[in-house]
Amino acid sequence: MSWLRQAVNPTSRERVPPGQTLTTKFPVLHVGDPPAFDPRTWTLKVVGEVEQPLTLTWEEVLALPSITSISDFHCVTSWSRLNNRWEGVAFQMLAERVQPKPHAQYVIGEDDWGYTANLPLEVLMDDDVLLAYKHDGRELEAVHGGPLRLVVPKRYAWKSVKWLRALYFREHDEPGFWEVRGYSNTADPWTDDRYSF
Repeated sequence: MSWLRQAVNPTSRERVPPGQTLTTKFPVLHVGDPPAFDPRTWTLKVVGEVEQPLTLTWEEVLALPSITSISDFHCVTSWSRLNNRWEGVAFQMLAERVQPKPHAQYVIGEDDWGYTANLPLEVLMDDDVLLAYKHDGRELEAVHGGPLRLVVPKRYAWKSVKWLRALYFREHDEPGFWEVRGYSNTADPWTDDRYSF
């Protein structure tokens, strides 16, 4: 089962945040090589301050209800790519399944290598946030975060953790990999909020 969610804005120009340049390409930016993916052993943990923690196999992720969401993607290195068609699992649906405890206010996403990014739970509850396994109709390539990538369209792309393996619900904020290196904690493209200094 899949349904479509799309952010519609009047013109391309109005959809480009300050300091950004449009591209039709999908630049690849990360350190190191993508991790190996074995669907027989791969798991996703959704744990922390929740009533019903989950550990899902790849097969179980693919069996969850899916959504298709069309959204724009903004990288802190100043490029934006419009009309990305993502398919995957809505974050809202996962949150409903794990039932965050009342004091859970933040979520930390983590990849295979220990890279983390932090966001308030309320940001992730937007209806365009998903765990994507397809992009523009094809399986998500490893260089773009496949097999599974967190996609948070209203924040700079470093918050959209590639190679997602865990989501930790927390009571308190915990700055991630780039945040402790001087990048903004909020990462809002529309306020040009790139750095914390």
